[in-house]
Amino acid sequence: MKRVIIICEGQTEQSFCNDVLTPYLGGLGIFLETPTIKKTHGGIVNWFALKNQIERHLSEDKTALITTLIDYYGLYTRHQFPCWEEAQKTENMNQRMDIIENGMLNDVRENIRSRFIPYIQLHEFECLLFSDITVFDKNFEEHEFLDYDYLATTMHENPNPEMINSGNETAASKRLSKIIKGNYSKVLYGSLLAQEIGLTKIREKCIRFNNWILQIERMALS
Repeated sequence: MKRVIIICEGQTEQSFCNDVLTPYLGGLGIFLETPTIKKTHGGIVNWFALKNQIERHLSEDKTALITTLIDYYGLYTRHQFPCWEEAQKTENMNQRMDIIENGMLNDVRENIRSRFIPYIQLHEFECLLFSDITVFDKNFEEHEFLDYDYLATTMHENPNPEMINSGNETAASKRLSKIIKGNYSKVLYGSLLAQEIGLTKIREKCIRFNNWILQIERMALS
């Protein structure tokens, strides 16, 4: 069974991988491990710390594939990711992610980088939860919504949920806090809603995410 290690930004991403990706990939004969970023036990760190963890995993298991699941939302110049300044010059967000991811790949040691799949979620994990409005309808009562119209408008304006922007007030997680009554719990709701939506629907809606899964499948099963 092929081993894939997804280094997760935090508990939300880790729960999603364990609850949604592990059963799917396991059915393909792919064994998944989901450590969080070590230096902070979850939460983004500078590139050099993350790179050390990536290279350590690659060196410890000569056959495993290593990938990342980190959000673009919350990354800043101070985190010193490769090709950051070059990436900021383009307004096309998919191209911006490609530039940074290619920079990450090329900055990993040449003799082990062939087993590394860099991935940054555009814009953040919570974007995936906007893939199916019926899941909100089934899991929340009418009185639990602060602003259902805002939910419907967000989905209508973003047929690809990954394009929900990363503004301080309009990022996906911030929108959910305005939509669902009470404090939106990323760890509590994130994986549960993703399970309800289902991986198939998420992959249909979220193009970059789907391409990442396809790359994992292709490399792990080749």
